[in-house]
Amino acid sequence: MTLKDLFDLLRGAPLIASVQASPGSPVEHPETLCRLAQASLAEGCRVLRLQGAENVRFIRAATGVPVIGLIKREVPGSDVYITPTSVEVRELLELGCEVIALDGTARARGGESLADLVGLIHAYGRLAMPDCDCIESVRHALAAGADLVGTTLAGYTSARSASVGPDFEFLRSAIGIAPGRVIAEGRFAEPWQAQAAMLMGASAVVVGGALNDPVKQTRAFLGGVMRSEEPVGAVDIGGTWMRFGVFGPEGLVGEVERTPLPPGRTERLEWIGARILASGVRRVGVSTGGTVDPSTATVTEAKTLIPDYVGTRFAWPGVETVAFNDGLATAWGHACHSDFAGLRVATLALGTGVGCGVVDRGRILMGSGGEYPRLNDQPCSLGGTIEEHLGGAGLNGDPSAEQRERAMVAAEDALRLVRELYFPDVVVVCGGVGLSDWLTLPGTVRSPYGENAGLVGAGWLARAQTTAA
Repeated sequence: MTLKDLFDLLRGAPLIASVQASPGSPVEHPETLCRLAQASLAEGCRVLRLQGAENVRFIRAATGVPVIGLIKREVPGSDVYITPTSVEVRELLELGCEVIALDGTARARGGESLADLVGLIHAYGRLAMPDCDCIESVRHALAAGADLVGTTLAGYTSARSASVGPDFEFLRSAIGIAPGRVIAEGRFAEPWQAQAAMLMGASAVVVGGALNDPVKQTRAFLGGVMRSEEPVGAVDIGGTWMRFGVFGPEGLVGEVERTPLPPGRTERLEWIGARILASGVRRVGVSTGGTVDPSTATVTEAKTLIPDYVGTRFAWPGVETVAFNDGLATAWGHACHSDFAGLRVATLALGTGVGCGVVDRGRILMGSGGEYPRLNDQPCSLGGTIEEHLGGAGLNGDPSAEQRERAMVAAEDALRLVRELYFPDVVVVCGGVGLSDWLTLPGTVRSPYGENAGLVGAGWLARAQTTAA
C-alpha cells in the first residue's frame, strides 16, 4: 500500500478505529477485540489501529482491512514503549501490517535510531507512522523519513503538559509543518473534536477509548457520578474578609470561621494553614479574587483590592489544593446545586468587587491560565467601569440613594452583557452587594448559598472534577 492508497481510503472515511483494551480488561482477548473492530467497520470505518502481535494476526485475518500496527513493550533503560526496537518492527512486518506505528521522539531506544527503524520499514515497502509528543519530535520524525505522523503522545511525556481533551494547539502546529501528513490522535472523546481536527487539516482522526474501551468509558462516567464522602476544606478570600469552612457531602459542616483580610501574603497563608491543620482535611478548594492558574494554584494577576497578592501560591504540606477565581468558583458551586444542575449557569458575584462566571455542560468557561470573564472592567452606561459603580469597595458599606441608583444601572448593564454574551439558562446573584435588600434584578435568582456562596463554590471545587472549556 502506498501513502496515496492509504489517503484515498481515508478520504472516504477519515475515522480510524483504535481497538485496544486497557491492561487487565475482560475484553483483552483477540476474539472480543475483533468483534469491537467489526462493529466500527460495519458503520463505515476502513482502517484499524491495533496493538499486540496476537491481536494484529487475528483481527487482520478476520477483517481483511488495512492495519496500523504497533507493539507496546518496555525496554530496559528506555522510556520508549511503542514499537521501541527493530525486534517489534520485524514482528509487525511479518504480520503484514500496511502501516507501522512507532515512537517518534528522540528518546533513547536501545542503540537504534528512529531513522534506522523507518529505513527498515521502507525496505519492506511499508509505511512508517511515528507517534509524536511535540513539534520537535515531528521534525525529528520527518527528518528520519516518516511517511506520516500522529499526535498520539502529546501530554504523555514531559515534552508537553496534558491538555483537557485533544491537544489542538499541537495538532495545528504539526499540520503547519507537515500538511497532508498528520493523523490526529490522543484524547478524542466527542464528535465535535474529531470534526475540529479535520477542519484544521488533519488527514484522519484516530479514536480509541471512546469507541472501543468499556473500561475507559465506565471509568469516565463513574468519575462524573461518584463523590468522595471525605470532608474537604473550603477557603474564600475576598477584598474584605477571608473565610474557612469544612465542606462535606451535605454542604458546610459546623461553624464557618472568618477574619478581616490580613494585609500581607504570609499572614493570609498562615491563617488558612492553621485552619487546615486543625480540621485535618487533606484536600482544599480556594475561591479568590484575581486570575489563578489552576494548574499551579498560583495568583498570576490581581487588582489592589487584595494587596501583595500576585505570585501567591496556595500550597500546604500534605494537602491537595485546587484554586480558581472567585467568580468562576461561585459559578461552579451554583452549577452543582440541585436547582441548577444541567443548566448553563451564569453567576454575578457582587461583593467588594464584581465577579462573573459561567458553567456549561459541566465545564467552567475560562482561559487556559484560569482567566475569567472581565465583566468588572466593562464600560458602564454611566461612564467609568461597571465595578466602579457596583463594587462594594466604592459603595462604602452604607450607600446613599444616589449611589444605589447608580449601582442599579451598573447591575442592569452587567446583566445585559451576561445575557447577550453567554445566553445562560439562569443567572444567579450572590455577594454582599448582590444580596442586599435594595438591589433587585428581574429575571435573576438570589444564591441559595447566601453569604457563603464563594465558600460553597470552593468546597465543590475540592470535591468535584472540573474542566475548562
